[in-house]
Formats: sequence, structure tokens, C-alpha cells
Amino acid sequence: MAVSPLPQPQVFTDIWLSQLSSNADNSPSNSSQKKPLFSWGSSVSVVATLTSDHSGKLVVFQEASSEDDASLKIRCYLHHSQLFKVGPTSQLWMVDDHATSAKPTSAYSKGFGVSFASEEASNYFFMAVHKWKDAGDQLSNGSVTCGKETNRFDRKIESSSAKLYFHYYGQLLHQQNMLQDYIRTGTYYSAVLENYVDFQGRVVVDVGAGSGILSLFAAQAGAKHVYAVEASGMAEHARKLIAGNPLLSSVITVIHGKVEEIELPEKADILISEPMGTLLVNERMLESYVISRDRFLKPNGKMFPSIGRIHLAPFSDEYLHVEIASKALFWQQPNYYGVDLTALYDTAFQGYFSQPVVDAFDPRLLVTPPITHTIDFTKIKEEEFYEINIPLNFTATMATRVHGLACWFDVLFNGSAVPRWLTTAPGAPTTHWYQLRCVCHSHCMLWQDKQLLGTLIWLHTVLKVTL
Repeated sequence: MAVSPLPQPQVFTDIWLSQLSSNADNSPSNSSQKKPLFSWGSSVSVVATLTSDHSGKLVVFQEASSEDDASLKIRCYLHHSQLFKVGPTSQLWMVDDHATSAKPTSAYSKGFGVSFASEEASNYFFMAVHKWKDAGDQLSNGSVTCGKETNRFDRKIESSSAKLYFHYYGQLLHQQNMLQDYIRTGTYYSAVLENYVDFQGRVVVDVGAGSGILSLFAAQAGAKHVYAVEASGMAEHARKLIAGNPLLSSVITVIHGKVEEIELPEKADILISEPMGTLLVNERMLESYVISRDRFLKPNGKMFPSIGRIHLAPFSDEYLHVEIASKALFWQQPNYYGVDLTALYDTAFQGYFSQPVVDAFDPRLLVTPPITHTIDFTKIKEEEFYEINIPLNFTATMATRVHGLACWFDVLFNGSAVPRWLTTAPGAPTTHWYQLRCVCHSHCMLWQDKQLLGTLIWLHTVLKVTL
């Protein structure tokens, strides 16, 4: 389909660039306080052009008043860029690991804000970029042509990532791994059956049904009808499993599709789902859960789970820090088969520490009481998941070294009869989520009763912790 032509060129104002650096004040939520990384200010008009070259489709930003081809241009190649809304509706955020094309040559990396004079201009640019990114034909005469209409799921996950995502969850091996997490499965079973009064005679939608186990639990609790929605190939396995339970299968309909695309014949009284990833929000399934709420749930309907909480606390673990640092020592070899590897040591060192550690750890490693960030699934808007900014403020209970930040989560099934929590806390029975730790490349000394301040920013797939 074709959309209306883009003006040539289309001029936007109030553009600034900002890096996600180690400075907490450089977070996207503080973008109004940032100085431009380049010389462009809020009063300088900038041209944004959708085009393509030998490397692929891209957006080029250039100062409108400059006709010099050698002037600064910012090239965002769309195959490794993401554009999404953060904060005010007239502002967009573009994430791209590409560098600028001319002097200054320093890479802007990660992201920059694009502000507009109106929400209409912001929405138009957002639509045009996504149309061009998904286009099957070349751009011509200022028009954007695309092969198909994109949905909300496609916009949040790149097509290659989506294929891997659905392939992963379409394997019985992975489903078995989740089913054999008896803390997870047993808690869901108890939450549903102990609150059968919420399910009896009600319409239920199972969001991301997987093997169909939660749909079968809802049927056991007396649901009038259950719509099991599954986007991966696991939908066919779910049909077989449900058909193998004839006493329950008559009230369950398996729908192979994305919740962002499908239509249901009726509204639901209850949504049930297992949308939690590592650190609760990873995998971005919670966005689909909230979209399902807005599309399918009746007013005052119930959600299982209804609340999620992220818990954060600094930890001290000398052994873990040494273990990670030791991995980079390979790159300190000056004569590896006649090759000096040391030029890559710093990069390798930073790379190892940039990867969160997912494991189970002793809660005695925590050096302060945790703080909690609560997400109400019944009220949160989808776009609020695009950026989660958690201020950190801890008071030490002892004098010790701090090696990083530990994270875990729990969720609440707020049933009418028996509210029940599912927790992944350290010291609790281990689940397949474990806990997550962000390890700093250098420790800091924390004295008893002193404060430790910082921020945690979850920006789509970018996790940034500053202590």
C-alpha cells in the first residue's frame, strides 16, 4: 500500500543528541536538561530524509540551513535502528549503534531524541519511518511504499528476532523446562484452583498460551470458555495436548496468532498469562499482556497476575568479580601464536562486565535492604514499558565493598478468595528465572549507614545501571 508523499525535504526542529553514558543525568528521562552532543540547538531547523544507499535504508538528519555536502550528517541505518516514543507525545527516541558520517567523527551510539512542534508531526514521522523500514520497494518521488501493514508486535521486535523468539517458544524442550519449574507451575495451579470462584462460568483469554497448561487449569476451575492464544508453532502442540484431555477440551479454543492481530467473538472476564521474563520485563511479553487487556478484557475484569514488583539491592561478591575479570585475561597475551592480542583487552574487559549474570545467589551477599518498583498490570499503559527509570537510594547496613546490583521480581495473583505471590527472590525456592546481577567493572567502598545513589534504566532492550 502507499501512504501520502513526504514533503521534500521535511523539516523538523528541536533536535538534540544524547548518549547513554555512565552519567546518570544523561538518562532519557532527563533529556530536557541535556546539552546537545553536537552544535545543533533547539532553534536550529533540521531536515530528516528517508533514503537508501548501498548499505541499506536509512534516515539522514542534516542542518536545514547547510548546503555543504561535507557538513555533519547523522545516518541511521534502519536495519539496526529502533524508533519509539518516550515521554511527551511530541518526542521520539531513536536508538542506533551507527556513527556519524562526517566531522566530528565520534560515535553518538545508543540514541538521541527527536522533538517536534506537534504530536501530529511526531506521529507522521513515526509512521513514515516504519513504513519505509518495512517497505518492499525503493523510495521514489518522496513516497513511502510498503508491502504490508505492520502491527504493534512487528514494530517492537525485529523480524529476525521474532523468528528466533517464536522458534524458541515453539519447541517442546523449552516448554518442558517451564513446566518442570514446579514453583512456577504449582503457583499458577494453586492461584487458579484456589480462586475457582473467579473462573467458574467466566470467559478466559490465555495470552501466550504455550503448551496450553494454563488454559487447562482455567477449564479445571470451571471456566465457561477459554481462548488459548499462541503465536508460535506451539499452538499445534497445544491443540494435541488439549484434545488429549476430552473432559476439558470442549471449553477451550486454541487460536494460532498474535494478540495484536487476532479478533475474538466475545470479551473476557479474566486474562491469564505467564508474561514474565528475566528482571520481569525482559522479552517484552508484558506489552502484549497489556495490549490484550485493552483489546479483550471487560471493564473490571481480572488479570492473573495483576501486579509485578522488581526488587533491587547492591551486593558484595569478590569471587564473582574476580571470575568475570579473569575471563578477559586471555586478551592480555602479547604473543599468541605470534599475534599480540592486547589491543582488544579493554574491549573484552568491558564486554564481559556489560553482560548481566543470571544465577541463584545467597541472600547474605546483599549489603542493604532492597528497594521495590511496582508495576500494576491493570493500569499501566503499553508505552510506559518503553522506558522504565528506577532511582536507586540505599543505606548500607555494614561497611563493605559493593560489586554491583542484584535484581529479582515477584508477581501477585489477586484472587477473590486467596491472593497468592510467585517470587524469584534469593533464598526462596529456585525458579527457571533465577535472579539477575549487574556486576560493575570496579568495586566501590560503602561505609555503614552511608547512602549509595544511582539509577536503573530499562530502555527496550538496553539495560543501564549506574551506581
